[in-house]
Amino acid sequence: MKVISLHIILCCLFLNGFTQQRIVVDQQGHGDYKTIQEAINSLTDLSSTQRIVFVKNGSYNEKLLIEKSNLLIVGESREKAIITQSISRDEFRCDHANDWGVATVNVNGNDVTLKDLTIVNNYGFEFKAEKTISCVNDTLNHEKKITKTGHQMALRTMKATRFAAFNCTFSSFGGDTVSPWNVDNGYFYFKHCKIEGGVDLYCPRGWAWAEDCEFYAYNASAIIWHDGSKHQESISVLNNCFFDGYKNFFLGRYHRDAQMLLMNCKFSKNMRDSAIYHVPSAKETNWGHRIYYKNCEKEGGDFAWYKNNTEIDFQPSIENLKKWIETVSKNQ
Repeated sequence: MKVISLHIILCCLFLNGFTQQRIVVDQQGHGDYKTIQEAINSLTDLSSTQRIVFVKNGSYNEKLLIEKSNLLIVGESREKAIITQSISRDEFRCDHANDWGVATVNVNGNDVTLKDLTIVNNYGFEFKAEKTISCVNDTLNHEKKITKTGHQMALRTMKATRFAAFNCTFSSFGGDTVSPWNVDNGYFYFKHCKIEGGVDLYCPRGWAWAEDCEFYAYNASAIIWHDGSKHQESISVLNNCFFDGYKNFFLGRYHRDAQMLLMNCKFSKNMRDSAIYHVPSAKETNWGHRIYYKNCEKEGGDFAWYKNNTEIDFQPSIENLKKWIETVSKNQ
């Protein structure tokens, strides 16, 4: 009788969340759902264990709205599990008060991880001609010119923190391709990812770490950007990354207080001889020019402006970020 009772108790424990929940998405109907959004919607908002949405190969024409926490979305293969939408942020914001829904993948849940996926905002690639549209939210002219190179986000986070992406491709033709925005307490990690787009194609706010990633600029605008204006210790770290793109592309810029550390990075011969620079704006900067390099090099010969200059101790700025990165990496 005691053995039976123990067996019943153990079964109940597993049924109540001690096993990892896994949902399969297959367009052909051989899984639990045919769309990724349906799979996400089936989950509770919160969970003490990570839930897995496994995406079978296919081209999913979906805009994802992720408000669940503790979630891993993993593709069957990076090259063939593709999520795509065509969205102009400039056009979208004419009818919406904020950026929720502006990207192909929109995240407002904590502890969300993407793995082995390709995420594309196709707007610029499909672009045919410039147009001017009525725009009630434009305070000056109530109209907006929509261009091929305007803001086109593949990823946009809102108030989310502890977001990670492993072995993913994020692609758009325009600006702000990858926009993990949470200047207050955002922690973001990208490993073995390829990110391509226009101006500020990688533009985190808060704390961010990109490692073993490739960046490609489709025009000569700046690739990286950072907003660390809320906390002086917030930082964007880029380690062992490669930068390439249109001839004479700029490496980076910033409008607000920023702090960037580039370590062991490599630059293609197409990079312009121009340091990461500050763009004057209405937002006042308080902490000076904080751009640091360590052991970086360029194809065809180095420029003087990215010589080693890391005399300060970054450990206080990145200690908690690195601890979280170690934890999330163990779960992959």
